[in-house]
Formats: sequence, structure tokens, C-alpha cells
Amino acid sequence: MTTATPVNDITAVILAGGKARRMDGEDKGLINLNGRAMIDYIISALRPQAGNIIINANRNPQQYGIYGLPVVADMLGDYFGPLVGMATGMHTTDRPYIVTVPCDSPFIPGTLVETLFRSLDEQQADISVAHDGTRMQPVFALLRCELLPGLLAYLDEGGRKIDTWYDQQRLAIADFSDTPDTFLNLNTPEDKLALENRMAGQ
Repeated sequence: MTTATPVNDITAVILAGGKARRMDGEDKGLINLNGRAMIDYIISALRPQAGNIIINANRNPQQYGIYGLPVVADMLGDYFGPLVGMATGMHTTDRPYIVTVPCDSPFIPGTLVETLFRSLDEQQADISVAHDGTRMQPVFALLRCELLPGLLAYLDEGGRKIDTWYDQQRLAIADFSDTPDTFLNLNTPEDKLALENRMAGQ
């Protein structure tokens, strides 16, 4: 029998710490989509699924702060990538799990955390990662916070590749092939138009 998802034991970490080079440096979480900031859609989707939410951002803390959530910059390095955002979330929270999502994917399903936790529990893993049916989506993940010391050691040794670190852990794969829109995101101005058209069609 599958264990019920321990919502209050999970902190959601929205990864908004990147430079968004392909968007000319525009902060993707704050880009307006049909009258709402991108991150607004993500917060709304995550609120029922996690005990609390942290925004991991290295820029625009005042703009992110209007949502009344903790805004935490990377705990080390200079734009080292999503692993540092994950470490920052683990370090900041007092909950035993974090779930991570990027700041530029507005179609997060209401079953995201439940599906990730079910795979973690059933496969007796330390990390559960989403899979879209074709490939792994590594920043959509549920992680045990007890992994923090090992993650910090990996980063201290110069490790940056998320897939390499995952390969060293007990990893579960969570099947999201039935919800491919989960992973639609924004990397270019053309993507913005496509997302707005997709929203208009809902």
C-alpha cells in the first residue's frame, strides 16, 4: 500500500536563479504571460501540494518578494546551476523533503508532488525525477534533504552536472508521459508566444 503524500513535510523550491541568456537576460520568472507573471502560475499550482514554498532567485528579490514567500539567493558560487539551487533549498528548509521546479514552466499539474512521492516511496529512493516519456526532466524532482552534505561535497569538488550527481544516488523515475504540457517552458521570445497561445486555447 502506497504511503500518503506527506504534504506538510515538503518544501517546494522554485528555481529562478539562472541568467536566462537566451532571453537576453530577462528574468524568466517575472515575464508577463497573459496578464500574470510566470511565477504566479507556478506558485498557484504548488500551494496545495507543499507545506511551504521558497523562491530561489539571485536577482530582483523585491519583485519576487511581493508574493510573501522567502526569496533566497544561491548559498554559494556565481550562477553554478540548479544543483546549487537545490542545495540552497535543502539548507533553508526545516522539512525532510524538497520538491524543485523551474520558474518558467507554467503548466505544473496538481498531481506533480503526489506522483513524484509515490515513485520515491515505491522504489525506495532518495531522489524522484520526472520523465516525460522520452527523457528525464531533472529539475522536476523530489529529494530527501539528508542528501545535503553529499551534495555540498560534490559541489565543493567542482561538480556541476546534475545528471552526474543523480547517477551517484538512489534514483526513482516518475512517469509523466500522460502530462507532457508539464515541461513546456520558456527559453526564447518564440516560446513566450507559444505559451500564451497554449493558455488561450485552454
